[in-house]
Amino acid sequence: MTGTGSEDKTRTVQPRRGRADKATAIVQAACQVFGRDGYSRAGIDTIAAEAGVSTRTIYNHFPGGKEELFRSVMRWSSERVRDAQLAQLRRYLDPERPPHPANLERDLLALARAWVGLMTDFRDHFALVRHIYAEVGHIPAEVLDAWQETGPRAVGGEVTAAMAALDDHGLIDVHGDPAQATVHFMALISTEITQRSYWGLSPLPQEEADRLTAAGVRAFLRAYGSAA
Repeated sequence: MTGTGSEDKTRTVQPRRGRADKATAIVQAACQVFGRDGYSRAGIDTIAAEAGVSTRTIYNHFPGGKEELFRSVMRWSSERVRDAQLAQLRRYLDPERPPHPANLERDLLALARAWVGLMTDFRDHFALVRHIYAEVGHIPAEVLDAWQETGPRAVGGEVTAAMAALDDHGLIDVHGDPAQATVHFMALISTEITQRSYWGLSPLPQEEADRLTAAGVRAFLRAYGSAA
């Protein structure tokens, strides 16, 4: 979706027995507050009020304060979205079960629409991502790297493997660079929708979203479709 090597800076949310409910409440509340207010403006007091706990309780769970809490929230949220994306990838584009050539466009389109739909299913996460891009200069580099490693890089690696498998079976031609094909596929199916919907905060009408994903898949196949 790494770090400095310290336990606090790389952990995801794994509270000790008896603390799970409070830790979960803190992380869920923090996800909402960071998604609404951004990293710079979000305050520990606000998160504590949203979670129904004291600020002392937050620091007991996250001694590093806001930076550590934000890192944990991003990892937790990115893991959920990553798992949902990979589940859809394996459903529609499993490298072990390549589609019939006649079904390739259908399956790519189904995958694209499923992924676009996750922006609505995980609205708080994509609100966080929107703020990351807006505040990148204020967010610690190790937090950004942890998010990329947990979410986008992990998903990108799996999609790259799927693209290489499609190339191996003669279904597409990645021109020797499945990673670049992955970048193009993901950009073509989602960039315009992401920008116009403000990371899913203002969803497009379903008919328009479907039209844009279909156009993106067709453009991808024109660039990477197998000559055979």
